[in-house]
Amino acid sequence: VHEIVLLGLSQPRVLSLALAILLLLSYTTVLLGNLSIILTIRAEPRLAASPMYYLLGNLSLVDLCYTSVTTPQMALGLLSGHATISLGECLAQLFFLHFLGCTEIFLLTAMAYDRYVAICQPLHYTAIMSCRTCARLVAGSWMGALAHSLVQTLLATTLPYCGPNRIDHYFCDVAPLLGVVCTDTSLVEILVVSNTGAISLGCFLVLLVSYGVILAALRRCSAEGRRKALSTCTAHLMVVAIFFGPCIFIYTRPFSTIPADKVVSLLATVVTPMLNPLIYTLRNTEMKGAMRQLWGRWVRAEK
Repeated sequence: VHEIVLLGLSQPRVLSLALAILLLLSYTTVLLGNLSIILTIRAEPRLAASPMYYLLGNLSLVDLCYTSVTTPQMALGLLSGHATISLGECLAQLFFLHFLGCTEIFLLTAMAYDRYVAICQPLHYTAIMSCRTCARLVAGSWMGALAHSLVQTLLATTLPYCGPNRIDHYFCDVAPLLGVVCTDTSLVEILVVSNTGAISLGCFLVLLVSYGVILAALRRCSAEGRRKALSTCTAHLMVVAIFFGPCIFIYTRPFSTIPADKVVSLLATVVTPMLNPLIYTLRNTEMKGAMRQLWGRWVRAEK
């Protein structure tokens, strides 16, 4: 097999155009939203010096790259009717999909740790969440995700692909790609679940425990401090639920392809990166104020 036919992109012409327009609109929203967050954090020294916003800026960068791995290719495939991808491009897409997705998982876990320190150990927050610690958390997230994705991709490259060269999906992922393999894949499925599935479920459980501890600690805070902390933690929990739900659904069960897989995969790769900027800006008074100030400066500079 040298080419993979993506049956998910083989749609009637009218439906293909509608789907392509929706994908392009969502991709534009992702670009504008995440770029706005990154530029605002970089332009405001007060936000750039904050560990929470430093991590949020990295999360926005990952979201921007993550959706760029699949969304443009899907939109172009739907517009052109060209539903094939070379095996090499398919494996490259698989690598970056898992690399960036796993980076997001680790960054969300690091952000939960940051909130835990801020709420449960506020007097030591500056010392614990120093610039060096933040840089190490971000570097560890990228390096850990790189190791995970390399293992996943190297495992995929060793398999014999001999057809049929059709997968019922919109892009290349492990589960649909195993349908092209002409050998027993039981061991591969176990390895993938123990790798990707364990990371997704393990980090999700750690996040639930950490936020449980945070919510318990909020009883000792003042009413105003409790309100601010709850606002921030609620935004984080919404992102966690939206992102981890599809990951756990796809990677912690046997790889029997069902129609819901395609919808859930689109939710993870398209909808989640689009919602993250909305959640983190609409529920964050400080970020909204910084964006208004930055926009005001640009308007005055233009005049």
